[in-house]
Amino acid sequence: MLGAAGRNADLVRTAARRDRRWLARTQPLGSRAPRWAQRMYRRSLLVLRASVGPDGAVVAGGRPGWAYVWPRDAAAVAIALAAAGYRAEAQQIVRFLGGLDLDAAARFRGTALPVPGRGAQGDAAGWVAAARATHGLGPTKKGATRRGGAPPSVAKPRGESGLTWENLADYQEKNAGDYLGNALASSFLAGQRGASIARLFETRNGLVRIAGDPTSGLDSAAAWAVRPFALSVLYPAARRTLLRLVAAREGRYGLLPSEGWDGGDDPWTAPTAWTAWSLAALGERRAALALLGDLRRAATRRGLLPERVDTETGAPASTTPLAWSHAFAILALRTLWPGRAGD
Repeated sequence: MLGAAGRNADLVRTAARRDRRWLARTQPLGSRAPRWAQRMYRRSLLVLRASVGPDGAVVAGGRPGWAYVWPRDAAAVAIALAAAGYRAEAQQIVRFLGGLDLDAAARFRGTALPVPGRGAQGDAAGWVAAARATHGLGPTKKGATRRGGAPPSVAKPRGESGLTWENLADYQEKNAGDYLGNALASSFLAGQRGASIARLFETRNGLVRIAGDPTSGLDSAAAWAVRPFALSVLYPAARRTLLRLVAAREGRYGLLPSEGWDGGDDPWTAPTAWTAWSLAALGERRAALALLGDLRRAATRRGLLPERVDTETGAPASTTPLAWSHAFAILALRTLWPGRAGD
């Protein structure tokens, strides 16, 4: 009979075989992708696989306070999985998101119930809409129900409930305000081109964080104008914003979320990765690769991306791994090395 150590070893081997079979379904990177990119891609996909529950609920990170579903994070995971060839898993996430009352809270449990303590954020519905639109994932199936029995039709995404992006918290989860990321998501949801955003947020240097306040500093959320929301009228301003943020970054581990950030000096991997994705889409390959180099240095020895890292040492300073960061890493890698027939 196997002892505890033997049983554990057998479980590990079984899990490894399942992971290899799952990875065999992946849409690969292009054949010219270097080995480090292939490793980052595979590791990031495995992180996403471990983050998605059987009902499509995506936990942001495996740690108290992070083991919840943020619609924005989960939508990015769905987009990344669809891009990598895992359409069924991505569709499952979209179905789960379609059952949330996005006006109720910033975070949700795996049962779709809201987590009290943080108010709804102004970009959630736009991200969910982007996940639905990306790769033709489509809307929630008519008549489907979420856990607990409530039909998705009673859960109205923001923008359908009469609320707007103004005076709401954003991805930085601080005070309510009129923020760039929320405005970008709202424009996408409303089918607008983004010209009004340019009037409110654009300066000579790029897109600032707060509407009408040129002193509020450039915001890395400008990347969202390119991907996933594809507001082409804003591409020139987004390019200026992101290139300036990349040029001004300090240290070797990535970007802060925005200029004027008051949350310390530690770089954050999600803004670093989403900026790399959009710069790659804009054809700014050198800048995108520089940011992926920062992510490589920020990753642990096992290739896991912390939410943020110590600015001096690169040691993890928060939740590790963060699914959101790995989703954007996958998307940046696929944009830089798109797979082709025969690869």
